[in-house]
Amino acid sequence: MAELATIARPYAEALFKSCSADLNAAANWLDELAAIASNAQLQQYAGNPSVTSAQIFDVMTGVAKTVLPEAAKNFLRAVIDNNRISVLPEIASQFRVLKNAKGGSSDATVFSAFALDAAALADLSATLEKRFGKRLNLTVELQPELIGGIRVVVGDEVLDTSVKARLEQMKVALVS
Repeated sequence: MAELATIARPYAEALFKSCSADLNAAANWLDELAAIASNAQLQQYAGNPSVTSAQIFDVMTGVAKTVLPEAAKNFLRAVIDNNRISVLPEIASQFRVLKNAKGGSSDATVFSAFALDAAALADLSATLEKRFGKRLNLTVELQPELIGGIRVVVGDEVLDTSVKARLEQMKVALVS
């Protein structure tokens, strides 16, 4: 993965500099292009030597749900012309990190055994922002195997208060 990060960094930085006026809009269309680019069938299609860059561009823009601005089209052409479609998800990830750093926030993923209602999510967000000392953009994913509680991932930090983690700790303590 280090190689992908190395390849993606210049693209993410250039896009960040060129789209500094409206980073949120750029993040939205970049996330959509990254989701499209991560499709295995598109990867296989793009890897076919008889397929032209224009054909790949047409397929990707045709699949996109939003109307892409000219900056997005130019960026996509550059990525396709340099055979970097497979790197688009990493470019989007690094772009998001740059955008968050500028805004003083971080992405956080909350893994929960059960669905969280809006009030519980708001309380959790306030608590986590106090705990991590920064504004967080929360994403919730369900993981029933946690049994109960939550696991929060913010960058390289993990806060695990799930029942599964506690059971694992007890298991280690009993086996030792």
